[in-house]
Amino acid sequence: MSIAALLGLGQTALELGLISALTVLALFLSYSMLNVCDLSTDGCFTLGACVGAVVAIAGHPWLAIPAAMLAGMLSGYVTALLQTRLGIESLLAGIIVNTGLYSINIAVMGNASLLNMNKAETVFTKAKAFLAGGPFAQQYKLLVAVIAVLLVVLFLAFFLRTRLGLAIRATGNNSDMVRSSSINPIFTTTVGLVIANAFTGLSGCLLAQSQKSVNIDIGTGMVTIALASLLIGDVFYNRGNVPLRAGCAVLGAVLFRLVYTIALRFNMPAFMLKLISSVIVVIAIAGPYLKKQMPVYRRRWALMRGKEDE
Repeated sequence: MSIAALLGLGQTALELGLISALTVLALFLSYSMLNVCDLSTDGCFTLGACVGAVVAIAGHPWLAIPAAMLAGMLSGYVTALLQTRLGIESLLAGIIVNTGLYSINIAVMGNASLLNMNKAETVFTKAKAFLAGGPFAQQYKLLVAVIAVLLVVLFLAFFLRTRLGLAIRATGNNSDMVRSSSINPIFTTTVGLVIANAFTGLSGCLLAQSQKSVNIDIGTGMVTIALASLLIGDVFYNRGNVPLRAGCAVLGAVLFRLVYTIALRFNMPAFMLKLISSVIVVIAIAGPYLKKQMPVYRRRWALMRGKEDE
């Protein structure tokens, strides 16, 4: 394979990694900060993609972005409502919303399972026209993805230092303490999930406009991919510095996408990629635990060998 082809693959992996990093940052807020595992991510991602595609096809590519984010916010609000007002466990609430969103997404797409955007203007085609003839004309998709990720990271870095942001982080650490401090955990949980799902909707919208097509399964497995990417990022840094942790989450998304690209280059069947995602999640979660348990395993091994020598 030529160097140009390798660079092209690397750029594509970077573009897709940055777009999926927006979903990883959504999980960073909901899972790492708020301590809520939101399983509605797959459906919310597809919802953002469907809404963004429909609005773009109608001739409003820029309006598609806030529309997709608003749709994600509504999804997050319903998920939070089920958890906080109806007493449904967070995992079950996410599953319920994710299931319901399948029907809603089909309805948004006009009772179709596929939308073609080849003749529609997107934010990427707008960026390509704006950069035409410039030094970054071939990197227009990458620039759009970088700008989106930078804006979200800067927002999180600022927001999580505000009074409301600190209350959301405190809710994730100890909701009982927050309640005793006259802070309403219902409100903080709702705000956190609404903002997180706005990022997920944005991620779906950008992926749809990048691919110029949407199918009903575009978000399948996104929660696994995002969780794996988030845990990979935690390997590099998982302490209190929010901007650095968010940056590592983005790095984890890019590295995960590179693993996908390498697997595809080795002619691995596409259906095996979901299994790879699951294995990476297991390794990322179990790795730190096994590392802590290593001295125990060594002592047991030494004891067993001692008995065998006798």
